[in-house]
Amino acid sequence: MKIIVPMAGRGSRLRPHTLTVPKPLIPVAGKPIVHRLVTDIAKVLGEPIEEIAFILGDPAFFGDDVVTSLTALAEELGAKASIYRQDKPLGTGHAIMSAKESLSGPAVIAYADTLIRADFNLDKEADSVIWVKQVDQPEAYGVVKLNKENQIVELVEKPKEYVSDLAVIGIYYFKDVGVLKEELQYVLDNNIIHGGEYQINDGIKRMMKKGKVFVPGKVDEWMDCGNKQVTVETNTRMLGFLAQDQEELVSDSVRLENANIIAPCFIGENVVLKNTTVGPNVSVGSNTTIEDSTIKESLIQEHSVIKNADLSNAMIGNHVVYDGKYTAVSIGDYSVLE
Repeated sequence: MKIIVPMAGRGSRLRPHTLTVPKPLIPVAGKPIVHRLVTDIAKVLGEPIEEIAFILGDPAFFGDDVVTSLTALAEELGAKASIYRQDKPLGTGHAIMSAKESLSGPAVIAYADTLIRADFNLDKEADSVIWVKQVDQPEAYGVVKLNKENQIVELVEKPKEYVSDLAVIGIYYFKDVGVLKEELQYVLDNNIIHGGEYQINDGIKRMMKKGKVFVPGKVDEWMDCGNKQVTVETNTRMLGFLAQDQEELVSDSVRLENANIIAPCFIGENVVLKNTTVGPNVSVGSNTTIEDSTIKESLIQEHSVIKNADLSNAMIGNHVVYDGKYTAVSIGDYSVLE
């Protein structure tokens, strides 16, 4: 089994946090989004992972440190890491074809901008599985249409009239991803474009027309990391799940001085908390100091200094110095507010 991870986008909706760090490497509940996603997929697949192919963007932004981090992630899972570059932002289908040398055999394709909780039961008789989640406003999503045999017969992007309430979450299984490769090559060769881009859906639709069987897979939870607000919400939900799993979330090296932690919280290594209450639902990265503050429902990254803060629904980057009385803030890396 292979895992293919397109992650070349710049994450513009999550700025300023993605000005210096690619969105898939933003930590949520103490672990980068892409690390958590790939690890969870590998865990629920329940079979050996041979290769993980990461599709990155501009080397000036997705640099050597990113490659090193992703290579280590693959090796931790016993897999080979393959690194590809999407030289131009030409869509999901184009991104996948940037890794065409790895497009053979059984594979999961997973876009690295969401987190999930799921029990993957692969239908080995089907040619493909598309994971979906029931949503309240299907008109805002791409959805699947099912026939009486519970097979996917159509993909509809943001339907104006009701088709179904099962939204595509961006995770796919292909019994032989080489078939998708052939159809996407046709899409590229014949310049089949929607929204100015080459789309994975056009390759999938060609597979359907040739009789390939697609079935839905369902996830228990689908958590977005598209912007600051939903990323903070996802951090809260993920902390709750990790607490249920009884994972150790607070490092032994945390130093408390007249401070209180209200679970669930992730507190990284060498964090100092002075005259402070943190939690619930707060993640604090390593080597951060927080003084004279009350913080809840927030994400704070590494190497930052926070003083005199009363924060809720906040997201603060790395190497930030913050001293103030604002509440729902969003502060990028290397910022100083005193």
